[in-house]
Amino acid sequence: MKSSRQAAILNLVSDREVRTQEELAYLLKELGYRVTQATVSRDIKELRLLKILSPSGGYRYATSEQAEHGISERFVRLFKDSVLSIDSAQNIVVIKTLSGAANVAGEAIDSMRWVEVLGTISGDNTIIVIVKTVEDASLVVDKFKDILK
Repeated sequence: MKSSRQAAILNLVSDREVRTQEELAYLLKELGYRVTQATVSRDIKELRLLKILSPSGGYRYATSEQAEHGISERFVRLFKDSVLSIDSAQNIVVIKTLSGAANVAGEAIDSMRWVEVLGTISGDNTIIVIVKTVEDASLVVDKFKDILK
């Protein structure tokens, strides 16, 4: 019963904006689970659910994977706001940013986890992105430019 209930909780927080334990308990009861607020609280702790900012501006429960995606979106916004130019030479992509913004933009790149990217080095206003091949450099430059659109 517990594993079934916890699977239902994961489905609910993936499909809906569940904001409170009470709301989660209500939704579980609608699905036929007999739960108390204490049970829901324990399940939230065991499942390691987090509260993240939802698109509507409030907070909602999410898995750590969903929370990481939210962080990535924030890094993408920061990336877009700070990049001045993107160029490549061989298998290296060079990104120029506003002064002091390279570390944040570099973290945004790292959070994207692109298979073509081997690693990044960030200074004050420059990021070096090392990619696997020369062909990958062109692909990565195009991906970055698509983000900037």
